Formats: sequence, C-alpha cells, structure tokens
Amino acid sequence: MIVFDLCCAAGDHRFEAWFASSDSFADQQARGLIACPVCGDSDVSKAVMAPRVGAKSNQKTERHAVAARPAPPPANGTLPVELVRRVIAEIAAKQAEMLPQSRWVGRDFAATARAMHDGRVAEKLIHGQVSRDEAEALREDGIAAMPLLVPFAPPDAVN
Repeated sequence: MIVFDLCCAAGDHRFEAWFASSDSFADQQARGLIACPVCGDSDVSKAVMAPRVGAKSNQKTERHAVAARPAPPPANGTLPVELVRRVIAEIAAKQAEMLPQSRWVGRDFAATARAMHDGRVAEKLIHGQVSRDEAEALREDGIAAMPLLVPFAPPDAVN
C-alpha cells in the first residue's frame, strides 16, 4: 500500500488517499474514479509531498528504529480487518454527526443542489437521492456532491 497527498484543481483542496501501487493510482485517475472529498472534483493530481527522511543511522537507538518502521503490507494486498473496521466506524460516526445538520430533500436533491449552485436558494447542507446519471451531470456542471459512504435509510422508509 502507498499513500499519496492529492489535490483537486477546482478548489485546491488537499487530502490523502491510499492505493495498492503507483500504477493503481494512475489507473483510477485515468478512469476518473478519484474525487475530492470536499468538492467532488475528479480533476485530481498528486500534491507535492515532503520526503520522509530518517535520522542518521548513528543517531538512532534500537527502540526508535523499531517504532519508526512501518508494518509491511500483507502479502495478498488486503488490509487488516481491524483497520478496515476502524476506518468504517470513523466514517459512520462522522456521517452520523453531519446528517442531523443536513436537510433531507429526497428525490429533489439534484434540483435543490442546482438551485443552491445558481444562487436561487440559500446554500445549506442537504442529502437526498439521485440516479447515477443525475450525479454525473451535477459533477460535470461543477456542482459539489458526494455519496454517503455508509448505507442510509431515507426518513420515509423508516418505521
């Protein structure tokens, strides 16, 4: 696994992303599968990163050398189950924190997002439903939208 600092062209937002390899990043970038988590822009490139330079070998103690060495990636290319669980739990917690601050607009999501983008209504956090085509049209028009990463039951579908 390799981590890259990435940056979107639209808002100059900087974020990290993990990839199996440099080739995996290049493939996903070419197919437009990487998007800015802030604005949804898929014009993403690698940001300038500071190199990780270790201490001189004659200044390291064995305790520091062991602590500073990252664990090798698993041979089969999968992530440890506990890491995946922890990351999903953190995403779910953030999503649960944001949803009460957001207004459910249901199938009117695309129209409401366009109205906010055009300045016809005040900008607020919203969540709702769109088809894949509607989501792509929003992205193409420069309207920031992203999917909820954890499954969500719409209010009208909950008992």
